[in-house]
Amino acid sequence: MDDATLTVLCNGLVHDGSENPLRAADVWIRGDRVVAVSEPGGGPAPGGAAVRRVDCGQRVVAPGFVDVHTHDDAIVLDRPDMLPKLSQGITTVIGGNCGISLVPMVTDEPAAPLSLLGCRQFRYPDVPSYRAAVDAVRPAVNIALLIGHTALRMQAMADLDRPADEAELGAMCRTLDAAMRAGAVGLSSGVFYRPAYAADVHELAALVRVVAPYQGVYATHVRDELKGIMEAIDEAALTARLGGAFLVLSHHKCAGPMNWGRTEETLARVEQLARRQPIGLDVYPYTAGSTVLREDLVDGIIDILITGSAAHPEMAGRYLADIAADWGVSQVEACRRLQPGGACYFQMHQDDVDRVVSHPLTMIGSDGLPHDERPHPRLWGAFPRVLDQYWRVKGLLPLEQALHKMTGLSAGRFHLEGRGRLLAGGFADIVVLDPDRVRDCATYASPAQFSEGIEQVWVNGCLSYTAQDRACVGRAGRFVARATQVL
Repeated sequence: MDDATLTVLCNGLVHDGSENPLRAADVWIRGDRVVAVSEPGGGPAPGGAAVRRVDCGQRVVAPGFVDVHTHDDAIVLDRPDMLPKLSQGITTVIGGNCGISLVPMVTDEPAAPLSLLGCRQFRYPDVPSYRAAVDAVRPAVNIALLIGHTALRMQAMADLDRPADEAELGAMCRTLDAAMRAGAVGLSSGVFYRPAYAADVHELAALVRVVAPYQGVYATHVRDELKGIMEAIDEAALTARLGGAFLVLSHHKCAGPMNWGRTEETLARVEQLARRQPIGLDVYPYTAGSTVLREDLVDGIIDILITGSAAHPEMAGRYLADIAADWGVSQVEACRRLQPGGACYFQMHQDDVDRVVSHPLTMIGSDGLPHDERPHPRLWGAFPRVLDQYWRVKGLLPLEQALHKMTGLSAGRFHLEGRGRLLAGGFADIVVLDPDRVRDCATYASPAQFSEGIEQVWVNGCLSYTAQDRACVGRAGRFVARATQVL
C-alpha cells in the first residue's frame, strides 16, 4: 500500500492492549504505523491523501497477538505464509524457546531436542545471518528470537554430560553477547532435556548475566514438571536472581496424575518469588503437552498420542497403548521402537490448566510444533481457545484481561517496542475479531483447522489474512530486534 494512503478501521470496539475497557473508536493507519486512535468520525485531516475505509461492524479491534512461546525459528523460512499462526490472530512470534534455537548451531543432522525445529535450516551461526534470511523471505508474521542454551552447548561442547568448563562457558557467553547486540530478546533453557540436563546453576547464571544488561529475559523449561516441580521452580528463580534478569517459567504445568492439584502450591510459590524478583509465566490452554518421544514420560496411566515416528510413520495419529497392544509389547518398549518421534502427553488436569491461564502473571503461548506430522491442536487454535473457553464459556477472565495476556503484557515483558499496544506511533499489527463467534476448531484428531471469528489480521499495516479468503493475502512480517544499548 502507498505510504501516503490513510486506512481507517471504523465502527469497531477498540482494545488498546492494556486491561482498559473496550471503547468505540477508529484506528488510522499509514504505512506500517498507527497514526491515530480517534473518537468515531474524528481522526487526522487527510491533507489530500486518499482514505480507505474498512467498516469493522462493531467487531473487536485489538493489537495483533504475540505468541511468546513458539518453535517457529525454521518454519518462518520454510513456510512463510505462517497460516497456523496468522489465522488465529497472531502477528508476532517469539522463537528459540526451551533452549532450542536455530542460532547459533550449524549442522545437517540436529539431535533431539533441536530436531523439533526440523532438519533443514541449521545454517545460521549468528543473529545477523538469520535476520537476513527472515528479511529475504518476508514471512507473514514478525519474529523475535531467544537464544537457546542447548544450541549454545551443542556448539561449544563435545561432552554434554557435565557442566561447561570455564573455556566452554566463556565461548558460550561471547556468542550470546554477540546475539544480544544483534537484537535477540534473551536466553532460553531446557534443562528438562538430556543435552542440557547436566548444566548447573553456575553455568546458567553466567549466561543470564550476559542478557541482563540488555533487559533480556530468561525463559526456561524447568528441570522437572512432575514431582520435583517445586525444586525446579526454585532452581530457575535462583538462576534468574543471580543473573539479574526477568524470569519466564515456560508452559507452566503440574504434570502427571500424582501431581494434579499442585498448581495451588506452585502458583503460591511464584507469587512469593514475585515479591523479590521479576517473574512471569506462559501457558497453553490444553491438558496435553507435546514433545519428543521419551520413555521416562510413559507411565502406563496417561494417554499418549503419537504425532510422528521416523521408524513407523504409519503410526502417527494412534495412541501408544493401542500400538503396544497390537505389537504385544509394553508401552515403554513400543515407545522405544517408535523413536525418534513425537507425541502428545495428556499429563495435566483441567483445573490446574484453568488456574494457570487465569493467573495475573500468565501470558499466552501456543508452544506449537509446526514440523510434527500431526501436530498438537495448539498450533492452530491456542489463542481463540482462550477467548472462547476462558472468557465466553467459563467466565474466568474478562475479555480485556484475556486480550491483555496475548498483547500488551507479552510485548511489554519481552520489550518489543511498538508492539502489543494499539496506540498512535505503534506498529499497525491488528486483529479484527467477532467476540460472539471466536473459537478454536482444531482437534487432536484433526489439528489443521482454521479457527472461527478471526476476521482480519493486519501485520505492519498490511492486510495479511481474512476469514473470507482463509489464506495469507499479504506478507509483511519482519525480524523484530530489541534495543541494542547496554544498560
